[in-house]
Amino acid sequence: QVQLVESGGGLVQPGGSLRLSCAASGSSFSIEAMRWHRQAPGKERELVADITKGGNTNYADSVEGRFTISRDNAKNTVYLQMNSLKPEDTAVYYCNADARQWGPTTIPISVWGQGTLVAVSS
Repeated sequence: QVQLVESGGGLVQPGGSLRLSCAASGSSFSIEAMRWHRQAPGKERELVADITKGGNTNYADSVEGRFTISRDNAKNTVYLQMNSLKPEDTAVYYCNADARQWGPTTIPISVWGQGTLVAVSS
């Protein structure tokens, strides 16, 4: 009953910028923490950034100072602003959320989006 849909990926030149969006939809749910992960070819999935419901953020060392995670709780949406992109940022980016499904009991769930490709190349 809860879905995450990412958007905003694409091809960008080194040094360019992209803004990813991830919108949660469904019924009878609430969102707690939200995160962005990425997986590059031949590498394991890694955590890029996370944000609590209250807006506290953390970043991987590799993106610190270049990426900014934010959220709009009213829209159930999390964003990832990516600046000064490098070829090594090329990956499929996945949105993840800790959610609660309401009724008849409250159930904590982890929800994943399908991913959006970011390709940084000349």
